[in-house]
Amino acid sequence: MTDKAPITQDVLTIPRKIPEGGKINLVGLTRDALRETLIAHGTPEKQAKMRAGQIWQWIYQWGVRDFAEMTNLAKAYRAELEEHFVVAVPEVVSKQVSTDGTRKYLVRIAGGHEVEVVYIPETDRGTLCISSQVGCTLTCSFCHTGTQKLVRNLTAGEIVGQVMVARDDLNEWPVPGAPKDETRLLSNIVLMGMGEPLYNFENVRDAMKIAMDPEGIQLSRRRITLSTSGVVPEIHRTAAEIGCMLAVSFHATTDEVRDGLVPINKKWNIEALLDALREYPKVSNSERITFEYVMLDGINDSDDDARRLVKLIEGIPAKINLIPFNEWPGAPYKRSSNNRIRAFADIIYKAGYASPIRTPRGEDIMAACGQLKSATERARKSRAEIAAQAGLG
Repeated sequence: MTDKAPITQDVLTIPRKIPEGGKINLVGLTRDALRETLIAHGTPEKQAKMRAGQIWQWIYQWGVRDFAEMTNLAKAYRAELEEHFVVAVPEVVSKQVSTDGTRKYLVRIAGGHEVEVVYIPETDRGTLCISSQVGCTLTCSFCHTGTQKLVRNLTAGEIVGQVMVARDDLNEWPVPGAPKDETRLLSNIVLMGMGEPLYNFENVRDAMKIAMDPEGIQLSRRRITLSTSGVVPEIHRTAAEIGCMLAVSFHATTDEVRDGLVPINKKWNIEALLDALREYPKVSNSERITFEYVMLDGINDSDDDARRLVKLIEGIPAKINLIPFNEWPGAPYKRSSNNRIRAFADIIYKAGYASPIRTPRGEDIMAACGQLKSATERARKSRAEIAAQAGLG
């Protein structure tokens, strides 16, 4: 394991104050930060822990945004809260619904920036794919999201706010006093939207801690999966400080091919990444790591690739999620044939690993894996330009 200082990037993280009246947004504050903020604005220190707990439940358990509705707080105190604070989530600009039921939201955050959020309903779960950055810095050549330049990190409030927006749309906030309903339309979170989560570690960690809090949204850490392209120094921190499930955008079995598909490999190669991944389940108590592998015709889909992949991950509790490439305008690749994907999966399965083939979802609304890209930021890159950047030209 490589012990290095946390990764930082020269991107703007906005302050917690929002323009409207200079009020402070309480969404995204940790429990301790919420308590300290209340004290700083007049709540007696002896009462602050209790008040923070009450407000926390109203915001994250019941989905209440209006202080006037927080009825177990004194009327005068509610007025004080209204004077200093706001409970604000991203604004939904548009919603598209796929023929398969997938929902894609375009949401606007502070500064007028927009990110995309996708809800995927399945028979046994409902998965929300959320974003951690505006744009992305990784420029993975097969990923439409990666063709949009990085603008800034999302705050913890903007990250957990995406979950709250989806629960609004699904009408899934429980009613105080009503019988408890264990059925969850939104049962899982995947950090697989726009951005590299481990380049925004602290905000992602705080947002996921809020999502996992037993007095709030109440999602188990095993219901949250963080996907990284391989920011090796932050993988150990993820295990120790979040403890969620981990997925890795792997996509190649040699450094030569992975350098072109996932350029971060030039900084932390396959060997360094696998060394870090071998420790993850031990530290996080997670059962296994998911290796995401996009199937690209003639690039990474041979039988030899499948055999190398099995050899590389030997000794790591893992499953391999095979992803048929989701094509987008200007993409320099083609999807592997169904027969080729099945043959690849069969080799992995016979080696003892689960190798599910992901069913593309929401393709008709450009909501499938790798297709997210804010509508107002569409970069008109040609197929030749993208291929040249990946070193394939």
